[in-house]
Amino acid sequence: MTDMYQEVSKLILYRDLGEDSILFRLAKIFEDFDEGTTNQADLTTRIYVEMKRLLDLSTSYGFDTNLWHNYLAFILITNENSFSITCEKVGANDGTVNQFAKSDFKIFKALFDFDFSPIEQALGIDCFSTISNYKAIVKKERMYNKNVSEKVQEISRKIEEAKDENDIFAIVTEFYRAYGVGMFGLNKAFRIRHLENGVEFCPINNTDDVMLDDLIGYEIQKKKLVENTEAFVQGRSANNVLLFGDSGTGKSTSIKAIINEYYDQGLRMIEIYKHQFQDLSTIIAQIKNRNYRFIIYMDDLSFEEFEIEYKFLKAVIEGGVETKPDNVLIYATSNRRHLIKETWNDRDDLEHGNGGELHRSDTMQEKLSLVNRFGVTISFSRPSQKEYFEIVKELAKRYDNIHLSEEELCAEANKWELSHGGISGRTAQQFINYLAGKAVVE
Repeated sequence: MTDMYQEVSKLILYRDLGEDSILFRLAKIFEDFDEGTTNQADLTTRIYVEMKRLLDLSTSYGFDTNLWHNYLAFILITNENSFSITCEKVGANDGTVNQFAKSDFKIFKALFDFDFSPIEQALGIDCFSTISNYKAIVKKERMYNKNVSEKVQEISRKIEEAKDENDIFAIVTEFYRAYGVGMFGLNKAFRIRHLENGVEFCPINNTDDVMLDDLIGYEIQKKKLVENTEAFVQGRSANNVLLFGDSGTGKSTSIKAIINEYYDQGLRMIEIYKHQFQDLSTIIAQIKNRNYRFIIYMDDLSFEEFEIEYKFLKAVIEGGVETKPDNVLIYATSNRRHLIKETWNDRDDLEHGNGGELHRSDTMQEKLSLVNRFGVTISFSRPSQKEYFEIVKELAKRYDNIHLSEEELCAEANKWELSHGGISGRTAQQFINYLAGKAVVE
């Protein structure tokens, strides 16, 4: 007897996987096998269908070595239920629910140690043995979520060594404390997709691994950003932040670096675009009770004279009837100091004509007041030529195949910026990329 179905049917907290899940469908296959009411060819076909689904999942998340164990570990660290959400970022608490959790973990222990040999021998297949001793093809990091892959495999190995459900309880609840659970626990950053009945959070796989030290210069700006973010993740009062200034100076890079620096302290980022501002209230409603700190990130924020989306943003920042929760801040970057394009008409206090406002300054003040809703504003100005050369020289040190002297390097960098958009940190990086690539070819 294989009794997988009996084990899976006893799950309580972790049973909400869906009847279409690989685990439940395999369990049903094994039940049919035990009852002997289904022919072997049909059973084999159904097993291969689930193996294909498991291989597809394994490819997406970079599973390796024992795909069955990886899959079970993946369930444990991604399933959001009354127990796992209670434990996220705080760990285990005292309560009766722990007994239900340990009962489920005892079942997972049995599933980890499950003997597939009877069904393999009966059907003449070896797919379960194959996935239990698997060697994945090395893939480029852009093809899968490396962050999820590493954590799944780590938990999988620890549970393999667990003696019983008490060990698994300690392993899993410690993971929930350290990282959280589900998509918010495993992923650093998200985009959103509008749905008829709300929004869907879509993880951004493989965010840039940039850190603040990778951004050369701008020490005062980085310090202000770090101080505000540290206050936020530590539960102290913090402000919304606007980073403004010339393009290519490192505004967006600084935000991405902040997420990498403070991910392990529970910081997450949700990137939204101007046309999605109408969903801001819905987004906040879905994250306000989670034990993470969320930065809602708006890149290259600006509004034309005729656009009214800024009203949604003002309403959320100001709170309206419902106060903005303490675990949410807004970080935005913009090339414009005041975010909203001004025209000469805005500055003309009197407007003549039918239906016009008598005092346009009220309209202008409403537009310009948006920037005042950001408690911290940080200016990223274009570097001087001397600063530009310093950036180039520091970047060049990170490549072993660039052998130009400092004089040659600066002379070439000067030629490059004259024909590639002017002086900026981005221009410096593009120049160094060119030199490093050229050196490889030569």
